[in-house]
Amino acid sequence: MRRTLHDLATLAARIGVGGIFFANGWHKLEVGLTATGSQFATQGAPAPGAWAAVTMLTELIGGALLVAGLFTAPLGLVLFAETLAVFFVARPLNPIDTNLIVVLGAAAVLLAVTGAGRVSVDHMVVIRRREAEAADEFAADHEADNVIASLRDPDAPHEPGPLHGDDMRGSAAPETAPPAPGSRGAGETEVGPGEDTAPHHLPRTVTDELPGDTLVAGKKTASAARSGRGRTGRKPADPAE
Repeated sequence: MRRTLHDLATLAARIGVGGIFFANGWHKLEVGLTATGSQFATQGAPAPGAWAAVTMLTELIGGALLVAGLFTAPLGLVLFAETLAVFFVARPLNPIDTNLIVVLGAAAVLLAVTGAGRVSVDHMVVIRRREAEAADEFAADHEADNVIASLRDPDAPHEPGPLHGDDMRGSAAPETAPPAPGSRGAGETEVGPGEDTAPHHLPRTVTDELPGDTLVAGKKTASAARSGRGRTGRKPADPAE
């Protein structure tokens, strides 16, 4: 609410101050530069013709722009300088005009400091400028992120991820080299030179076991032992002979 009141008060001040400046300039334009120059000459201003032209243009253009709220800060300083110059160089003979010049100068410098408010062309221009700056900043940040990402990717080490089903099917199993001649595998004993490595069937020792012989805890009974003592054992043939 306070900001709204400030904007409304600024708008009223702009319309009042700018309107008075524009009316003074328009009056000089209607009277003509010659009559205005003659008036400045009676007030003791040097180069009254130049003074008439400068003040007329300043008040016409400055007053109109001040009402619209465009370039309020610089125009307020320009109008304040114009009123200050008129007050010291060509002070009006009428005290009312002198007081008006003082009030207009003070109002102009006040508007230059406070600004035009939100109800003005300056505010619209500032909003669009800020939006454009924000868009440019966002675009610049996005471009910078892309450049940084493109510079980081080639230097980053490639870490292979876990293999999925398709990758496992597509990947070839490592080939195992054939064993070298003379090499033995796990669990195989080394064979010396001259030894027979061909497989042989061990002969089975035929024993005539008596009926009733039993094998108890890896030993034969007494009857089997007696039968074995009465029988001549036969040594199995050596397969190497």
